[in-house]
Amino acid sequence: MPKIIVKNIRIAIFEDNQKFRESLEFMIVTTNDMELCGSFENTHRLLQRVEALQPDVILMDIHIPEMNGIEATRLIKEKFPQVQVCMQTVFEDDDKVFASLCSGASGYILKSSPSEKVLQAIREVAEGGVFFTPTIAKKILYNFHQHPLRAEFIQLTDKEKEILKLLVDGLSYKMIADESDLSVHTIHTHIRHIYEKLHVNSKSEAVAKALKQKLI
Repeated sequence: MPKIIVKNIRIAIFEDNQKFRESLEFMIVTTNDMELCGSFENTHRLLQRVEALQPDVILMDIHIPEMNGIEATRLIKEKFPQVQVCMQTVFEDDDKVFASLCSGASGYILKSSPSEKVLQAIREVAEGGVFFTPTIAKKILYNFHQHPLRAEFIQLTDKEKEILKLLVDGLSYKMIADESDLSVHTIHTHIRHIYEKLHVNSKSEAVAKALKQKLI
């Protein structure tokens, strides 16, 4: 049988705190299924760097010099929608959580989180899922309940609702395909239609809107 080659997850780091950045670098280079492709102390030449490195996942600090992490994430997702961004911060501030979601981040994790949680977040967002630490997830749900949006008329098919629920549950496209007994290509088509109907451009926006509008 031909040997199956498993591709390592390519990770780029944007973090201005040298000590924390070096701890992330060490964590990644000592993890078998991951590869560090770049590490930076600011967002200078951001898009050129991302284009040159082609990372699968970016660990992004919110308060990084030059362009802040939220605006940087928005630009990355506009130009490179396939790249997943996991926001890292010392803050649990509600506004920053929601700004990160709206910018297209697929994860939001506190810098105080243990290494295994950071590695879990990287793997989950790399697979197309979303990741939030428990405290952040509680804040998101609380905010949704406290500040519901005005209901929109969004008509999803039963299959689209089923796929959207699996997306909210954090499943990757491949996992959704296996669960639904459909091809990954078909799942991509359904999700593209879901995005069009929800008027969103990323998984995190779709998840946020699904919960806010109680679509599932």
